[in-house]
Amino acid sequence: MQTVKHVFKLLFGLLGVFVLCNISACKKNTFATDPASKLNFSQDSVLFDTVFTTIGSSTQNIRVYNKNKKKIKISAIILEGGTTSPFIINVDGAKGSSFSDIEIGPDDSLYIFIQVNVNPNNANSPLIITDAIHFTLNGNEQKVILEAWGQDAYYHYAQDAVKFKDGTYFPYSYCDHLKKSFDPINGEIVWKNDKPHVIYGYCAVDSAVKLKIQAGTKIYLNYKAGLWVLQGGQIQVLGKLGNEVIFQGARREKDYANDPGQWDRIWINEGSDDNIIDYAIIKNGYIGVQAELFGDDTTLAKKRTLSITNTKIQNMSKWGLYGFYFRIYGANNVISNCQEYSLNVLMGGEYYFLHCTFANYWGTDSPRDKPAVSLNNYSTQQTVPIWAYFGNCIIDGKLDNELAVDLKSATNVTPSYTFSSCWMKTSVNTSNAAYFKDVVKGDKNAIINYKDVITYNFEPASSETRLKNFISAQAKSDAALVKVDIAGKNRNLNNISVGAYEIQ
Repeated sequence: MQTVKHVFKLLFGLLGVFVLCNISACKKNTFATDPASKLNFSQDSVLFDTVFTTIGSSTQNIRVYNKNKKKIKISAIILEGGTTSPFIINVDGAKGSSFSDIEIGPDDSLYIFIQVNVNPNNANSPLIITDAIHFTLNGNEQKVILEAWGQDAYYHYAQDAVKFKDGTYFPYSYCDHLKKSFDPINGEIVWKNDKPHVIYGYCAVDSAVKLKIQAGTKIYLNYKAGLWVLQGGQIQVLGKLGNEVIFQGARREKDYANDPGQWDRIWINEGSDDNIIDYAIIKNGYIGVQAELFGDDTTLAKKRTLSITNTKIQNMSKWGLYGFYFRIYGANNVISNCQEYSLNVLMGGEYYFLHCTFANYWGTDSPRDKPAVSLNNYSTQQTVPIWAYFGNCIIDGKLDNELAVDLKSATNVTPSYTFSSCWMKTSVNTSNAAYFKDVVKGDKNAIINYKDVITYNFEPASSETRLKNFISAQAKSDAALVKVDIAGKNRNLNNISVGAYEIQ
């Protein structure tokens, strides 16, 4: 009997040792330490979309998930803006900007509450306020982006989406969704200039609606955002000298001042007659203005026109002005520094440009191999009519050749184009007077002395005699149609300066 007791004592002792060892082993392996372990979030960005009218305060939250079968220990949760950030975070019941060794159990989650305090009436505050919460787990670095509107503004954010045949979705809202300044009789919507306008997604101008944008209006567009003029819709950008309408990205930090591709485009899908852009500055997007036929009608039987005048389009990550079988009249425009074409005409149309400067000095970080101006009137399926006239224009840039003319004739299609009294940097043969009249041709070594191509100031220096002294009858006739230059100076109608600027 005594022997049996000793055996039981020995067995219980061994069992105790076994249990203690397992507990010790569990303690050693309590936390998931695999560098591949990552956090999951209820959302990877937080947008505070309250429209603030006074000093604003708003709170949202995110959930941080541990989808591992073991506990995790987040070594650091840091609000990148620190104590000076307008955002405040609360982690596990404690406010602060930096936290360490935060544990989450297996298949459990943690709430983080985020608050923002802004003064939207402070015109000096950024329009978009951003920060980020930085997480470190087992050497992995992850972020959740925080964003809030920092000024009182008119906000146009996507409320719907349309799906195209290629599967692409376009989020959009209608430009009258704010129900302000809408005239139901005339179908007019007026965007006032008293506050900035901020666009998320596409802001659509519906059929039979006219959008008027007042002089001095500032329009800020987020990534992939744009203005979208639907068939039958109409846009009128009514800027004035010194009080231009400005289209630019929503990020206003210095690092974004000259960052292209921040937003998408002004997109006129057919539209209607009398689309107008006058005295605008369009910068830092993907395509500045795209005016195109949208459908199968290639007769131009319906009026689809765009008048774009006294406007600067600059620093676009693809094209400046894009016409696809459209009617475009342009005068006193400077279209500069685009990654590909300053002007891209595809599939024909009618184009009439007077005193425009197409100057492409795109930076060296990503080299450009497309000319400043390109004309085309055909695809693999069809060849369509084109009529194009360039009078008293400059076509210039860094490349040896800044002009591409790729046109075809077909049954009942004879391309018509003319460059009259233009200064052109090109290797194209310009000896045919049917197409090139009184042009001055710059070779690959020709460098025009502009005031500052880095800041998009393409006003030529007064010493640039190559760009003036055009005296043909046609040059004078074209100049008489554009008597004042983009800067408001009267033109010398007896001694013509080409391009958008009158050279003094």
